[in-house]
Amino acid sequence: MRKKQAMAAFLAGVMVCGTLAACGNKTSQGQGDQGAGGATDSGAGNSAGGSADSSKGTEGKQVLSVTTWDNEATPQFQAVIDAYEEKNPNVEIKIIDTSADEYNNSLGISLSAAQPDPDVIWVKDMGSMLQMVDKEQLLALDDYIAKDNLDLSIYKGAAEQLMYNGKSYSLPYRNDWYVLYYNKDLFDAANVEYPSNDMTWEEYYELAAKMTSGEGSSKVYGSHNHTWQALVTNWAVQDGKHTVVEKDYGFMKSWYEDALALQDNGYIQDYSTLKTANIHYSSVFKNQQCAMMPMGTWFIATMMQSQEEGETDFNWGIATIPHSKDTEAGYTVGALTPIAISAFTDQADLAWDFVKFASSEEAAEILAKQGVFTGIPSDAALQTIAAAERFPEGESNVEALSYTHYSFDRPLDPQIEEIRTVLNEVHEMIMIHSYSIDDGIAELTERVAEIKGWQ
Repeated sequence: MRKKQAMAAFLAGVMVCGTLAACGNKTSQGQGDQGAGGATDSGAGNSAGGSADSSKGTEGKQVLSVTTWDNEATPQFQAVIDAYEEKNPNVEIKIIDTSADEYNNSLGISLSAAQPDPDVIWVKDMGSMLQMVDKEQLLALDDYIAKDNLDLSIYKGAAEQLMYNGKSYSLPYRNDWYVLYYNKDLFDAANVEYPSNDMTWEEYYELAAKMTSGEGSSKVYGSHNHTWQALVTNWAVQDGKHTVVEKDYGFMKSWYEDALALQDNGYIQDYSTLKTANIHYSSVFKNQQCAMMPMGTWFIATMMQSQEEGETDFNWGIATIPHSKDTEAGYTVGALTPIAISAFTDQADLAWDFVKFASSEEAAEILAKQGVFTGIPSDAALQTIAAAERFPEGESNVEALSYTHYSFDRPLDPQIEEIRTVLNEVHEMIMIHSYSIDDGIAELTERVAEIKGWQ
């Protein structure tokens, strides 16, 4: 499929309704009416009522705090932070970094205390954003958008899909969807053809069996499923006929049967081992312990960075995520990553300037060079990513980024975090064989109905 077709599908995808350190003390300081990244050396400017006095960071710089997760493992945040500081030498960005698994809990504690840090929040998932809005912890951006006459059309509908109760509390920062990663060297050694961009799930299961070899610590698994429930439920909603908020979860049964078959046959590492040892999916793939791995496009940047730093040196590639027999190739699942401002910030104008820059076309080009897909879809961005030095060679890898249908991994539902808790709990019980699949589905149906008030 041609690049233009890939981006056309990208544009269609974001239109789908559905779905993601101590800092210096500061006093109120406005930024004035400036463009993206437009703070000047003389200060960020003063808006009406703003104080001319602000606390200073290193060498008297203004301090802006931002939240990130797993910052050292991926360039998705640091590249934009560095670019903003370069454009604004009077601003010092303080990073509050947390592991991905603890991010929402840590952020929730900070916001519950109504403290001025953090100023800027990268939102990890849509459900947490809705909860923050309902708790009045995020700043509405509509006045800033109107004042700066920000053109939301560059996001091709994504900005509107992020609106909640008719207001904008965030802007699209990046966009990710699932693809299939594979180790070319392992496939070459086994004399097996690489995964194709038109492969059914049944063909994928057969390939996982064929690519499993060895025993004990030297065993290479045919594929790898991380512990997230999404690595099962995503494929159940891939065709767009269901979401993870339903009155009946019977549609998930066959997907759990397949996941357990992969696990019990030893074609993927078992859930209990991964959970007990707290094994991260990136280490499994980087250490060449698996031949394939379904994962989001964000992992492209991680692998490119890993090779740039000499951490890995094997050949790898990507393929379109497999599809059901009754669904054509090109159906995938994904999510947006928004960027927002804390309602408790005392640097609202400066925070807006950073948010506006981070979600701009300039930042999109910066991120594209790192292999990161942004909230602004364009042919240029795709071409930049494909032309990056560490992006895997071969036209099939570019074609793998094409899709014809994009389903969000979770709907824009104000109770999605409660529902995800149930999904995660039941998922674990099924994967460790504490629940039968039927019992797990029955519990899901019952508990979600209670949350939604359907009983």
